[in-house]
Amino acid sequence: MHYDVIVVGAGSMGMAAGYFLAKSGKRTLLIDSFNPPHNKGSHHGETRIIRHAYGEGVEYVPLALKAQELWKDLEKKTGKQLFIQTGVLNAGLKDTDFTQNIISSSKAYSLPLEVLNSSEVNKRWPGITLPNMYVGCFEPTSGVLKSVECIEAYRELAEQNGATILTNSKVKELSVHDKRVTVKTEKQTFTADALVVSAGSWSGSLLSMLDLNLPLNPVRKTFAWFDADENLYNYKDFPAFSFETSQGLYYGFPSINGSGLKVGRHDGGETINPDEAIPEFGELEEDTTDLSQFLHDYMPSTQQLKYGKTCMYTRTPDEDFIIDLHPNYSNVAIASGFSGHGFKFSSVVGQILSELIISGRTNQNITPFSINRFK
Repeated sequence: MHYDVIVVGAGSMGMAAGYFLAKSGKRTLLIDSFNPPHNKGSHHGETRIIRHAYGEGVEYVPLALKAQELWKDLEKKTGKQLFIQTGVLNAGLKDTDFTQNIISSSKAYSLPLEVLNSSEVNKRWPGITLPNMYVGCFEPTSGVLKSVECIEAYRELAEQNGATILTNSKVKELSVHDKRVTVKTEKQTFTADALVVSAGSWSGSLLSMLDLNLPLNPVRKTFAWFDADENLYNYKDFPAFSFETSQGLYYGFPSINGSGLKVGRHDGGETINPDEAIPEFGELEEDTTDLSQFLHDYMPSTQQLKYGKTCMYTRTPDEDFIIDLHPNYSNVAIASGFSGHGFKFSSVVGQILSELIISGRTNQNITPFSINRFK
């Protein structure tokens, strides 16, 4: 069967791309190895942080602001609440690149940001114990996205606009000949004029079929929920957070409707093969000890572990994204290597992918995410 566009990987980026392509009138097929939203990749676990003043670099700010605009648009179109404005507290030493990027990007784009000393942080949020030398950068307009519901919303709109979604179908073969794309699953063969590859930790093996070997490293990551004092850590009074500590970079979420305090570690993680079973949460000793130690040091009013989950990051060497056209095929768009901080951008990345397919260009600045930087 022939389509205008095939999207391989219908997770966060791919599902959004499928919606924007279908909305533009393209006959669109999305293919996924599972049934999105699912718990096999990087988007499950209920929530993701969206920050605007961006510690990873000022070049991300315009994308974050556009993404926020598109999330609001998605809420209007579906009538679902997808964003909770909890605010986000970024804490760490004042002179680190991460903290300085937050401060400078907030100034460059006139974003609301409060820079607080440790005693001001500890007073405002009694559930936090911040060391004397740390500062807190509080973004009141940022907050939390309901990640699973965001994908459900884009899936609903994609299908309403005529997209076909083929689930539980692993792609076995990709090829491009004379501007024509062929995609083979175990049971079927499809052709299209154009292709989007947004398959998370599976992108590397898929793109190698198109003679493109990218430095993508899938890693196992964990996160967990802990019993917490609702008076201190409820989402109406306590922010989402990111802490840059001497032990590592940690992030977390307030207790939403009694769910408990959710915490994860951003750095570290073991390289994995996404086609093989990865250890469940708790099978490795550091799964619990690492997060418990962070809470003991910085949020000591939390209590027992409730449960944890695993997910996958797909890291690039510089931890910046890959959003680009294939160097040899102008009808193949690629989104990968989101390095554990991509979900918040998936709305705008989906729009960018659709623009690259439709016109070969986008108004967003994606130069920092070029494939050519790895040459």
